[in-house]
Amino acid sequence: MNILVTGANGQLGNEMRVLAASSANRYLFTDIACADDKETTILDITDIEAIRTLCNDIHADVIINCAAYTNVDKAEDDYDTACRINSDAVGNLANVAAERRALLVHISTDYVFSGTSYVPYTEELPVQPIGAYGKTKALGENRVFDSGCNYLIFRTAWLYSVYGNNFVKTMKRLTSERDSLKVVFDQVGSPTYAADLAFAIFDIIENGKAAGNNGVYHFSNEGVCSWYDFSNAIADLCGNVACDIQPCHSEEFPSKVKRPHYSVLDKTKYKSVFGMKVPHWYDALKRCILLLNNQ
Repeated sequence: MNILVTGANGQLGNEMRVLAASSANRYLFTDIACADDKETTILDITDIEAIRTLCNDIHADVIINCAAYTNVDKAEDDYDTACRINSDAVGNLANVAAERRALLVHISTDYVFSGTSYVPYTEELPVQPIGAYGKTKALGENRVFDSGCNYLIFRTAWLYSVYGNNFVKTMKRLTSERDSLKVVFDQVGSPTYAADLAFAIFDIIENGKAAGNNGVYHFSNEGVCSWYDFSNAIADLCGNVACDIQPCHSEEFPSKVKRPHYSVLDKTKYKSVFGMKVPHWYDALKRCILLLNNQ
């Protein structure tokens, strides 16, 4: 198979690179810019002709879209750009996938939900985004549905990795530098190690599990925690126990963005359809911290 990956320089894209090294299939990694230390093909996914030409040239059988506008705060002021990347570009990829009868694997988010529930969100529940970022991601999902392509949409949450900038790396640094920190305890979810999400996608593609299983799936690591709980776990695993982490309310950090207070995703459908177990968030975090400590 020939597999095109967008957003190759991001957290998930880099994790896909690691796995692809062991595959007999051909993976082509693309992004808007080259990575300094990795082979990356330039591709602007807002340009449908560029997508069409490249996919036809490599005879793409699968498109894995790891590209996204993920700056939740900035999206409130830069909605047009967020929409261009999270919706219009997704429509481009989906339409080319439909033309080629290729499979599109697209990554979405827990932010498509309002966060007002108190039980894990299933795939069948209606989306109800409360901010610009979530709205653009929901529009992107609709573009996939409307295209008529074969697709798998994975909604995920609280993504982190050894690559790029993320909450785990930030808290690892801050808890080593500061005597005390305040972290919100009234936002609850399930952290996701990008390596585990990458493996879920890789397993489906490599083992031909996508056939007949079009649809939306939820994937995050198992278990539930607040940002406060997550921060304490990061500090403990990094050995930064001297930092006093105190819980606080979201109101203590004013923001123009209203974030979901509860965004736990139900993984039952993914586990049932693909016959896979999902690692617990604490076990996944331990694996990531071990790699970070060895860098």
